[in-house]
Amino acid sequence: MEIEGAIRRSQVYGFFADAFLYPAEDWTGDLPRVAGLLDELGAAGLEIGADDAVREAGGWAQLALQAEHRRVFGLVGSLCYETELGLPHEFRQSQELADLAGFYRAFGFRVGGQVRERPDHLAVELEFMHVLALKEAYAYANGLAEHAEICREAQGKFLQAHLGQWIGALAQALASSSGGGPYCDLARGAAAFVGADAASLGVTLEPKQLDRDKPTPLAPDLNCGGCAAAERC
Repeated sequence: MEIEGAIRRSQVYGFFADAFLYPAEDWTGDLPRVAGLLDELGAAGLEIGADDAVREAGGWAQLALQAEHRRVFGLVGSLCYETELGLPHEFRQSQELADLAGFYRAFGFRVGGQVRERPDHLAVELEFMHVLALKEAYAYANGLAEHAEICREAQGKFLQAHLGQWIGALAQALASSSGGGPYCDLARGAAAFVGADAASLGVTLEPKQLDRDKPTPLAPDLNCGGCAAAERC
């Protein structure tokens, strides 16, 4: 049962990770399969309340979905990155990125490829959870119960320290700025799944509140005075 549950969780995280990137193909065709996975995980103890919202995102052609991605994520900009959400000072960003790098390095997860995102992008953090759940399933399948427990513990800590803190704020931002649509529903579904998954892992999340967040402040001495390009303006 542990193997099947970990595989299903991995598949759901993988779907969300791919869907939040600029669409190379129409991910809405996978919605019936993902809805089935959510139902199965719900039957196993997860209380998923957003499967209907995820289903509502179906029926978009690829070009229309690409245009919608540009429209929606062009409006929220840096909100797709964890370290851009209301950090108290500019040094905190490097600290959070270093902590993310530590999680990734410990489990052999590398952000690469010709087109890559920052390590604090939503899709990257979702992909990391996909990999951890897959490692958990592999450990169970090979009788490595201790390794499986390490993977589960790491997933809980990662949700508590990173992904689970801010995905709800992103969903809230999309709801208020995008005027609805598939990505608004997708974010709401992903946030609900992350919250339910955290509960299944035995961790309590402390999500950020959007009304308390402010853009990450710039260094007080940051200016364009020393830039040669500024002289041409």
